[in-house]
Amino acid sequence: MAGRGPAPKDPSKRRRRNATEPETVITPDDELRGPELPDGVLGTDKEGVPYGWHPMTVAWWNTWRTSPQAQTFTDTDWAFLLDTALMHTSMWSKGQWTLAAEVRLRAAKFGATPEDRARLKLKVDDPTNGPQKPAQAPAGVTDISSRRARLTG
Repeated sequence: MAGRGPAPKDPSKRRRRNATEPETVITPDDELRGPELPDGVLGTDKEGVPYGWHPMTVAWWNTWRTSPQAQTFTDTDWAFLLDTALMHTSMWSKGQWTLAAEVRLRAAKFGATPEDRARLKLKVDDPTNGPQKPAQAPAGVTDISSRRARLTG
């Protein structure tokens, strides 16, 4: 006699492989977060004058400080990002372009590009992208026939 096969699994014990995890939504607030780039960590020249951060690194760092993702950063995140800033400034100041791949990988961990944010399930909400007003018909147009009449003369 043929059977019906094994009993189905208890639904509460099933693991869905196509289940979607909730997305974290962050709203930009333009607040400056995190520490300033520290002075004196890049060494000194022959006269003892400390090297400064490359201007591209200063701009990169301030972009991270004002980014919506910075709302989620902890102290260890800022420390990791500071290590990345050291690589970034060496890349720009000394032309060590071999560091570019590592800088990119490290920045990806924080959601630097749209693809990185999608992988992290992180969405940056744009408050200006709210519902738009529907387009209004030009004055005097009530239906397509009146519009054609106006256009043809």
